[in-house]
Amino acid sequence: MPMDTINFRDVPVVETDTAKLLAHADQQSIQRRYEDFFIADVDGHHFELSSWAQIIEYIEDPVMREQARYQGYGSGGISTAVSGGGYQNMMGRVTRSTGNPKEQTPPVPHRDITLTKRWMDALGIDVACLFPTPMLTLGLTPRPEVEVALARAYNRWLAENVLAHEPRIRSTMYLPLNDPEASYQMVKEFAGKKGVIGFTIVSPHYKAVYDNAYIKTYALLEETGMPLVFHGAYAWGGDQSMQLCNKFISVHALGFTWFNILHCTNWLCNGMPERFPKLKVAWVESGLAWIPFLMQRLDNEWMMRSSEVPLLKKRPSDYMRDMFYSSQPMEMVNNREALELTFKMINAETQLMYSSDYPHWDMDLPSTIYDLPFLGDQAKRNILGGNAKRFFNLEPVVSELKTKRLAERTQRG
Repeated sequence: MPMDTINFRDVPVVETDTAKLLAHADQQSIQRRYEDFFIADVDGHHFELSSWAQIIEYIEDPVMREQARYQGYGSGGISTAVSGGGYQNMMGRVTRSTGNPKEQTPPVPHRDITLTKRWMDALGIDVACLFPTPMLTLGLTPRPEVEVALARAYNRWLAENVLAHEPRIRSTMYLPLNDPEASYQMVKEFAGKKGVIGFTIVSPHYKAVYDNAYIKTYALLEETGMPLVFHGAYAWGGDQSMQLCNKFISVHALGFTWFNILHCTNWLCNGMPERFPKLKVAWVESGLAWIPFLMQRLDNEWMMRSSEVPLLKKRPSDYMRDMFYSSQPMEMVNNREALELTFKMINAETQLMYSSDYPHWDMDLPSTIYDLPFLGDQAKRNILGGNAKRFFNLEPVVSELKTKRLAERTQRG
């Protein structure tokens, strides 16, 4: 059977197969008739270490490339900062970083394409924006040249081996923020390439996003119409404040929001929305609870000290309502009224974009949006796909499986 028409349920089942892990998600997709919706996932992941041997061949510096071959990833000179080791994985939910090497795939297309499309089909997703995983803490490396080399190698590998061959998979390219000039050159090189829909700043880093060294990069993003995404992550060993936490639950709860709170505050207080009014900005994988907090906190400060932020022509919360946010991990336990108010405060119907964060243990299915009782049909359609289509200028591509299911339903009358 051609891979572009394969039904993921036909894949031979072993302990870690996508079909077995996501059978309930597939049932949700059928029951809720997701074939009637265009669904875009703005934050799906793959485990790039599975393709590490291929990626390091794209490292241009021959000495660093040989070092990577010899030492492997995460050791010695080629490494990211310590971010928490294996604490992220949690038994009892989806555990794909160690499980997916056991899953069977054909020789073509690339393994990452096959595995990604399988979970996309199970969740009912038409288009996914793919992010790396261990590289989300690469900004904390003490060697900026390593960040630049790995970022460029990864971006080239992803563009050539995945994005160029599968229209349902898109990505925002990694910007090595420790080197402003390299970040600028990254935008020049990859803007306009097939499947590239924006650029990403991984939030765990210690560079001021308002620094003049990055201004020409932001200007180029605005000129090319490429959005900027701040992707949250945690840094247990790489951040002194997080080192005060003795439980991973503490690090996870605070870390994913903290860096985006920090960078969003600096972005606003230095007038970046006024300096780059056409640059679309999104905050990803930080949940939603932090947004009302920051809106209220900054508005209160602005009322008393607006003279310190002369570039701002309106309240900080007004600028935040113009920004975009991803839904995952959506804080929806116990207090549905708080969630509904949060949606109202951020103009969720036009600014919120669904994300799964698959395959991580705290992933969210599309049903987290679809089942919300306070959302109307159009709001659900917007959040599940329409807002992402507008933010990323996506050309919608409908999955083969959903097209097949819609045809079968039409035939049945």
